Amino acid sequence: MRKWSGGDPGVTNQKTPTIVLLRPSGEFHSFGFEARDFYHDLDANEAKKWIFLDRFKMALHSDQNLNKLTQLESANGRLVPALQVFAHALKFFKDHALQELSDELGTNMRINDVRWVVTVPAIWRPQAKQFMRQAAYQAGLATENFPEQLVIALEPEAASIFCRKSRYSQLSGASSEDMTVEDTLTVGSQYMVVDCGGGTVDVTIHEVLSGGGLKEVEAASGDVMGSVAVDQQFENLLRKIFGGKFIENFQRKRPIGWVDMMIAWESRKRSTGPDRVSPLNVALPFSFIDLHRKVRGFTVETSLRNFADQNIKWSAQGMLRISSALMRDLFTPTLEAIAAHVSAHMNDRISHLFLVGGFAESRMLQKAIRFSVAEHVRVIIPPDASLTILKGAVLFGLDPTAVRMRTSHMTYGVGILNKYITSIHPVKKKLIRGSSVWCKDVFDAYVRGGETVALGDVVQRSYAPVRSDQSEIVINFYSCPRANVNFIDEEDVIKCATLRIQLPKTVAVTSRRELRISMMFGDTEIKIDCLDVSTGSRADARADFFA
Repeated sequence: MRKWSGGDPGVTNQKTPTIVLLRPSGEFHSFGFEARDFYHDLDANEAKKWIFLDRFKMALHSDQNLNKLTQLESANGRLVPALQVFAHALKFFKDHALQELSDELGTNMRINDVRWVVTVPAIWRPQAKQFMRQAAYQAGLATENFPEQLVIALEPEAASIFCRKSRYSQLSGASSEDMTVEDTLTVGSQYMVVDCGGGTVDVTIHEVLSGGGLKEVEAASGDVMGSVAVDQQFENLLRKIFGGKFIENFQRKRPIGWVDMMIAWESRKRSTGPDRVSPLNVALPFSFIDLHRKVRGFTVETSLRNFADQNIKWSAQGMLRISSALMRDLFTPTLEAIAAHVSAHMNDRISHLFLVGGFAESRMLQKAIRFSVAEHVRVIIPPDASLTILKGAVLFGLDPTAVRMRTSHMTYGVGILNKYITSIHPVKKKLIRGSSVWCKDVFDAYVRGGETVALGDVVQRSYAPVRSDQSEIVINFYSCPRANVNFIDEEDVIKCATLRIQLPKTVAVTSRRELRISMMFGDTEIKIDCLDVSTGSRADARADFFA
């Protein structure tokens, strides 16, 4: 693949930023550097009409009420359907990839010739994964009738698969041994993958199984502590110096200026190292300086003098001059959070730690990780760490069975009636129907949080429609972070999905109709299948995590 056009001087463009630019009409215009540069060159008044969205991927993790109607706010304050924005981004990549492949191979590549792999953070909830799949369908990568054409891969798993295939001689922090990492890992060996991206950090521990497969030792963990958390520290600093209201005013009234300033900051952020002693200059756009004088009635230099911190000054060249010590301080909260999380999940059996993702290329993060782990743990940083997930996703697409055992993040199940047992069940759960005494709201767990589930493992339950002419069965599906859950109305139990089973029309049957539901929790997505036992036919069954 060719490198991306556009970008910043001095920054290699192996990746393009997550930016979508829509025309004032809402139609797609461009993505990545092209979108950013076009938006930057617009007249200030004209730019206010255009819809500029960046770093929107994080919305899928942070929005607890994510659904098909979720909206994103653009730079000009306009709300846009999130599903539409993600579909635009995926369609852009689809068209770009097909064109690149067609040019390279000298033939016209068709959509059906490709198995598409979309990577997501391992800590994403099922709602977010379903959202990405729906966006991919809307973008034309696959269809609901042929879902197998699209594979959802977990980012740290993709990185893990790639790192195992890499040679030590190609890896940063490793020796010149001309053998693959896989060659030195025996059955039972464990290693940790720390995937540090722009938004989230995922930590996964894998164990090598007989035959070369992988087992997830514990459920992937992490949080929102990627490189954007450092950006937030910089924004917090600006708010302290110039006032929170002014910064919000600048973001709203001069969105192009804000983009310019964050571009300048990104370049300086990447230049920050643990041993740097010279200060760094961050250029403030003229629109910032001008608006500050108009709104606050005095100069930027005056605000900096009033802030009275020797670590940040106004330079003669019209830039923020930030000391190396203050730059490192801006990294500190994020680095400490990542290091603490890694340490909390480290165990004595882990021999290697693979540091991957775009943020992994930061020398500040590399030093913090090396300092936080025991001496026997070999910290390895692949070359082009930001591309590790991409390369691993290709390998995962060729063999989606590489990870054979995963650990369930949550306890999943349904609510049922059980026979009431006085010595076990609370009185408030007693339900009398005729001569029978039942316990209501019992949590029937399909899988429990922390439980290891093998790829292909099936959990089955049987249900019967109430009426013979019933066309659909709807079952509420619940989740809980605890393994020892008893009832569906406990404090941290939520309804996370609706299971919908479309019943095929059949001739009348004399016996009671049985529907056997099979659910699979060992893959990257929760999958469901349903058999109409009375007829032997398949029923259309889906888990809707938006319902």
